[in-house]
Amino acid sequence: MRRREFLRAGATGAAAVALRQRLALAAPKPSNAAVLPQRAYKDDVKLSIIGFPGLALSKMKDEKEIATLVAESVERGCNYFDVAPRYGDAEVKLGPALAPFRKKVFLACKTALRNRDGAKMEFERSLERLKADRFDLYQLHVLKDVEKDVDAVFAKGGVMDYLLEQKKAGRIRYLGFSAHTEEAALAALERGVFDSILFPVNFGSYMKGKFGPRVVEDAKKRGVAVCAIKTFARQWWPKGDKTRGEWRLWYQPLHDRAEADLSLRFTMAQGAVSAVPAADARIHRLAMDVAGGVKPVGADELATLRALADTLNPVFTQHRAP
Repeated sequence: MRRREFLRAGATGAAAVALRQRLALAAPKPSNAAVLPQRAYKDDVKLSIIGFPGLALSKMKDEKEIATLVAESVERGCNYFDVAPRYGDAEVKLGPALAPFRKKVFLACKTALRNRDGAKMEFERSLERLKADRFDLYQLHVLKDVEKDVDAVFAKGGVMDYLLEQKKAGRIRYLGFSAHTEEAALAALERGVFDSILFPVNFGSYMKGKFGPRVVEDAKKRGVAVCAIKTFARQWWPKGDKTRGEWRLWYQPLHDRAEADLSLRFTMAQGAVSAVPAADARIHRLAMDVAGGVKPVGADELATLRALADTLNPVFTQHRAP
C-alpha cells in the first residue's frame, strides 16, 4: 500500500463508508476463526497476544451479548482477561460469563487504592464478583505520581504489604502494575517486586510523543514482562469529530484495519507479550482479526507509521499523560 493511500484510509471517510465499517466490526465472527498466537509471560505461562478488555463490558447491558463475547473470545484463543473494580460493573458481568472457562484463562485484576485496609476489602469483593478463589495476576492500577502513588503503596500501611502476603498465601500468582507516566513506571520497576507492567505501547506515542521506549527497555533488562495498553488508540479526538459519540471512548480508536494491523505489529515488535484493546467490543474483535497475521514490521511500513504519527495528536507524550 502506498503511503498516500494509507494516510487517506486513516482519515474520516464518508458517512456511508463509516457505517459499513461499524457494521462489519460488530458482526459476529465464525466459530472456526483462527486461534490467537501466544507469547511467553513468566515461567510456563503463555498469554494470547490480544487480551480481553473487561472495561468494554461496562458499556454492554445484554447478558446474552456479554456471554457471547466472552465465549467467542475464549474460543478464538484469548486467554488473558483484564478487569478492575474501577470499570463500573464489569466485574459483576464478567464473573458469570467467565465461570465456565475459568480454568482455561489467565485472570488479571487491579486495585487503585493505596492503603492496606481499603485494598483488602476491594480484593475480597473482586474475588466474590468474579467467582474466583485466586488471581493469576493482581496489579496496582494507574500509577502516575512517584510520591503519591509509588511511594505510598510501599509505605507502612500501604497496599503492597497486603498483596505480598496474598501472593505468599497463593491467592495471587503474579504481581504487576499499570502506569500512565514514565517516571512512576521507572520508580515502580526499581522496587524489584513486580512480574509484569501494563503500559502504553503505541506507535504514535513512541514516534511523535517520545513516550514509552525507556520504560519498555528498563522492564526488559529487569526481566519484567510487558503487556500493552493503548495499542489501538489513534489520537485525542479531533475537535468536531462527529463519530465520537458512537464510540464512547475518551480517545479516537484505530478502527481502520490497515492502521490496526500495523499498530499491533509495531507493539509486538517492541517485545510486548500481549495487548489489551480499547474498551469496545468492535475494536476487540478487530484486534483478534488482525492478530493472526502478526509479522515483523518492514522498513517501508515503519516509514508509513512515522508519516502517520506526524499527522496525529498522540494520547501519551513525554510531557503529557491523561
